[in-house]
Amino acid sequence: MRILIVEDEEALAKGLGFNFEQEGFLVELAGDGTTALELFAEAEPPFDLIILDLMLPGMSGYDVCREIRKIDPIVSVLVLSARTLSEDRATAFDAGADQYLSKPFALPELISRVRNLLDRRKAMVPATAEPKPITSGKVSFGEGITVDFDRFELHVRGSLQTLTMLEMQLLRYFIERPDRVLSRNQIMHDVWDEPSAFSTRTVDNFVMRLRKIIETDAANPQHFVSVRGVGYRFLASPDEEAVAAGDSSEPENLA
Repeated sequence: MRILIVEDEEALAKGLGFNFEQEGFLVELAGDGTTALELFAEAEPPFDLIILDLMLPGMSGYDVCREIRKIDPIVSVLVLSARTLSEDRATAFDAGADQYLSKPFALPELISRVRNLLDRRKAMVPATAEPKPITSGKVSFGEGITVDFDRFELHVRGSLQTLTMLEMQLLRYFIERPDRVLSRNQIMHDVWDEPSAFSTRTVDNFVMRLRKIIETDAANPQHFVSVRGVGYRFLASPDEEAVAAGDSSEPENLA
């Protein structure tokens, strides 16, 4: 497995590189965003995961992540940053990050998170010799909506949409649990692998993005229905009674 570490603090970058090499990974280092993008674009074979600082010279980690997502929507990106505000985390996730770990950090936790992300990536894009995930192939729901988990594609009423790995994981999570009321804490734990104390506003942001892509009218969702005070319910074939039972308005904390 190949890891690209994007960190301008040289001592930290070398220390991370050494420890991950001891874990059996192939590691390359980049001290700024421009170098990171060049290495990423030229990598052969491609990188499996990126550890990304946010405060970089010349180009912020947010911009690096956005540019990487234009090239590869499924490569795992773990942000490692001294920024600790919930707004920083939300911006990083909006840019396409899969996980966020604040500095200072415990090395065993970082390594565990990296292995977890790589395991999930294998499940999303399985090798030929590996067993397929629970939900694979094509799944259709609603009117003109088809998701192809093997090709990592989403077709919405004739339009091809590209999702990030985390967006696809969240969509799969809903599809595998139709008609169930899922709490924000449960979704955060199962999809993000984060403790419940982590801001569940992130879940709301990602659901809003799925609504904008999939729903005919994002303001009046038929598939991703809010359950006030709890979380969400996914309806593959919604009916008026089921939608009315939920509260389709946006959560109050996003107002």
